Amino acid sequence: MPFADVVAIAGIALAWALLVSGLGGISLWLLRRRSLMLQMSVVILAVVLSLAAGVLAVAEAMYISPHDLLVVVVVTVISAVVALIVALLLAAQLVRGVRSLERLTHSVGDGERLGGAGRLAVNADFARVAQELVSTSERLAAARDEVQLLDRSRRELIAWISHDLRSPLAGLRAMTEALDDGLAEDPARFHRQMRRQIDHMTDLVDSLFQLSKITSGTLVLDLEPMSLHDLVSDAVAELAPLAQAKQIALVELSSPDHVVIGDARELARVMVNLLANALEHTPNGGTIRISTAREKTSMVLSVRDSGTGIPHDDLDRVFEPGWRGNDARTPRDGIHGTSGAGLGLAIARGIVEAHDGEISAHSDGTGSRFDIRLPVGA
Repeated sequence: MPFADVVAIAGIALAWALLVSGLGGISLWLLRRRSLMLQMSVVILAVVLSLAAGVLAVAEAMYISPHDLLVVVVVTVISAVVALIVALLLAAQLVRGVRSLERLTHSVGDGERLGGAGRLAVNADFARVAQELVSTSERLAAARDEVQLLDRSRRELIAWISHDLRSPLAGLRAMTEALDDGLAEDPARFHRQMRRQIDHMTDLVDSLFQLSKITSGTLVLDLEPMSLHDLVSDAVAELAPLAQAKQIALVELSSPDHVVIGDARELARVMVNLLANALEHTPNGGTIRISTAREKTSMVLSVRDSGTGIPHDDLDRVFEPGWRGNDARTPRDGIHGTSGAGLGLAIARGIVEAHDGEISAHSDGTGSRFDIRLPVGA
């Protein structure tokens, strides 16, 4: 075929393709806000018509016989119609996939758990997007559950703190009014009671301040090598008078060789909180054992009491701020150094986690055990 004929054929096909494509582009711009199915139909129609128009125009320009021209026209039209139908069917399938993803997205926005909804997608790409939406819905649901739990804990904490502040404030007001009116028969006793109430509120405010630092991530630790044996001994010595008053034996099973890197002041607070909890829930004449042990990469500090134990359903909640349950794991009267407001174990957990450690509660029906695991090189 002469080169001139090739150029002519290419020119005719290109001209018709550009003409039809141009019309398709204008149609797409006019339909830019319409449905995806309609836009895809325009694209498919433009492609098929560009091909058919180019073939028919070239065939007519070649001056072939009427018979051959009719054959080309019939073949081209049939091929174009079949291609158009197949393309529209594929487009409809893609649109169904888009619609399924749209429904999944709405479900995620409405807070629903999608479960196995990812199977609605029609191809591998859509399936990956659908599966990611399913995973996102699970993460969002877990986050909502956590937020609801935190919100419930916050409301309970505010209610309990309000009650714990209202009681000593009411007592202080009554005693000050009695002193002002000269109705106190023993002013010295009133002053001692007022001092105790003030100490209780001071401990409560200090606990709230400590908890706020933990939850906001502003707790600063002064890390240095420290002996768990000294930590246990100091806490036992501080609470020994209370233990003696209740005839509770404090048994130390710690080793001077057990050393960690930690903040002595903060870990001492944890130890006092755990011992105060154990003393509160150990009957008179009971025993509390404080032991230390070394595992592969951590030191374990355990406090075991001989009380009634903790209900299994409550083990996961004992570290929530303000949680008390039916049998609170925080001193009700507020041992000095603890607020008695259900914050002790929450503070203990925050301090231990700030040391990259873990704290856990266990109960076997004959008592409770709290384990603290601190990295050896924490």
